[in-house]
Amino acid sequence: MTAHTHNTPDYDVAIVGAGFTGLSAALDLARAGQRVLVLDGDSGPGGLAGTFQFRDGVTIEKFYHHWFDNDSYVPQLVRELGLEGEIQIMPSKTGMYFNGRHWRLSTPLDLLRFKPLSLFDRIRLGLLVLRVRSVKDWRAIEHLTIREWLEPLCGKNVYRIVWQPLIENKFGIFADAINAVWMWKKLVLRGSTRDAKGGEQLAYFKGGFGRLAQAMADEITRLGGRVQYGAPVSGLGLSADGQQVQAVQTAQGSYTAREFLFTPALPIIADIFEGNAKADWLASLRRVKYLANACLVLQLDRSLSDTYWLNVNDPGFPFVGVIEHTNFDSPANYDGKHIVFLSRYLAKEDPLWAMDDGDYLDFALSHLQRMFPAMQRDWIRDYQIWRADYAQPVTERNYSSYVPAAATPFANARISTMAQIYPEDRGTNYAIREGRAAAQALLARLGGKR
Repeated sequence: MTAHTHNTPDYDVAIVGAGFTGLSAALDLARAGQRVLVLDGDSGPGGLAGTFQFRDGVTIEKFYHHWFDNDSYVPQLVRELGLEGEIQIMPSKTGMYFNGRHWRLSTPLDLLRFKPLSLFDRIRLGLLVLRVRSVKDWRAIEHLTIREWLEPLCGKNVYRIVWQPLIENKFGIFADAINAVWMWKKLVLRGSTRDAKGGEQLAYFKGGFGRLAQAMADEITRLGGRVQYGAPVSGLGLSADGQQVQAVQTAQGSYTAREFLFTPALPIIADIFEGNAKADWLASLRRVKYLANACLVLQLDRSLSDTYWLNVNDPGFPFVGVIEHTNFDSPANYDGKHIVFLSRYLAKEDPLWAMDDGDYLDFALSHLQRMFPAMQRDWIRDYQIWRADYAQPVTERNYSSYVPAAATPFANARISTMAQIYPEDRGTNYAIREGRAAAQALLARLGGKR
């Protein structure tokens, strides 16, 4: 399909990206009667929350997902789609692997039993959430790194044993650059998802978030919109005066629209705008650094442990966590199989990024079997490795001073990405919120005109 030569655009709004931001915006726009096109380079909807099938047909996310029971935007969307019966709320079983031992850390009582810390330090760790909640304005701590802020609050020993390994595993070469707001937000959120006994409640969409994304895409289509996969956007076409975006270009042709929304990672958006926008604005997009993620998804014939989320605090272990999904959502929903995610955040310069799948599996298993000595290779029924180039924005000191705004150099084009939801950290809940906000801004510009 090529752009029309006459003056009526193909669509009212063209959206780049079929993750939850793009789909949420498209859904609200389609409900408001706008002609919407969503373009995505992937083979299906959901972005990083998209699903895949193992060889036996069992479906699961490419990258692990859940949401907290105090998140409001996901359940609201689910209710609007009439799918509230698909929400499961379950207690989370969390733990820590440290000094060759597994420690349960789901409740305050578990914390009191955590022997690697002295009783005094355990109490300090327990009080940390209260002290963290006393920070009401995140801007007051944005100039500090996580260590500079957290160490005085909880003490050097607690920081070294509990927090430092997690931060170093998560952020690698950027560990000392991340500002305190990232950690503050995590601690505040986690502290507010506890039940009456201090346990944590998490929610999941049956069959995975990809199913929810597909339901959104189906509803957009039913309302007259279009969702096109396998269509990465490579560039733009501008109006004759160069003041407006007129079209987005793909291998299948170019599509014209009145308004445009771009939702991929900022470096991808910069590449799309390259040659059509000023160098300083493109540089502002590329100023935000990202970590990549390699996620190994194992399908096992038995369970590794009874823990859902096992933080790995042992130095030298290359994964931030072992997430046994089927200790959260029952193996009965996965043909009796056990699903385990091994997540590693890394810079793309890391040699592990270039490893082929077989070598990466060998590398991962050598470490996994240190944690779970009984584990045998023949427990693995199938596996898949997924790689995301731009998985985690790196929020350095004073991030709010340089994170790009939604506006672009063109009045009829805006951006909405996971790097811009700060002070929140990326997540499906906020992607939905931002997509809906973008839809409102676009509707205000369209003014109901067709």
